Amino acid sequence: MEDRYKNLPLRSGVGIVVLNKQNKVFVARRIDNPKNFWQMPQGGVDEGENFLSAAYRELEEETSIKNVELIKELEGMITYELPKDLLGIIWKGKYRGQKQKWFLMRYLGNDDEINIKTNKPEFLEWKWIELDKLTEIVVDFKHHVYKELKEKIKTIIN
Repeated sequence: MEDRYKNLPLRSGVGIVVLNKQNKVFVARRIDNPKNFWQMPQGGVDEGENFLSAAYRELEEETSIKNVELIKELEGMITYELPKDLLGIIWKGKYRGQKQKWFLMRYLGNDDEINIKTNKPEFLEWKWIELDKLTEIVVDFKHHVYKELKEKIKTIIN
């Protein structure tokens, strides 16, 4: 990492693992990444906002999903660093990566309630996948995040 970026802070964020009734995981493909990488809903925490409120807000903003129940707040925070080609670009260059609090939620609605064509769309398409496939579809710099999440979720739902 270049010296000018190493002292940048980590951005506070949340992530949401949404399971359907078959314990498949919601993932979506980002608009701003032309490759075939998928991710779970996630985003930043606003000043004065708690992590759980931020998780519900981000989930609705990105997917229109409101009909969920909280299964568990996952232990600890998970961090990642941005790759060199994104440093100084993403988040207006103010952060070197993200520290995230993750939540496991159950989707209670029907698939036709999910709408990624929101006011500020972030995704091109979405799908449900098996938990074991999670680490196969994610961008490289978040691979360790999704691996850790996969292991934590397995202990909860099995």
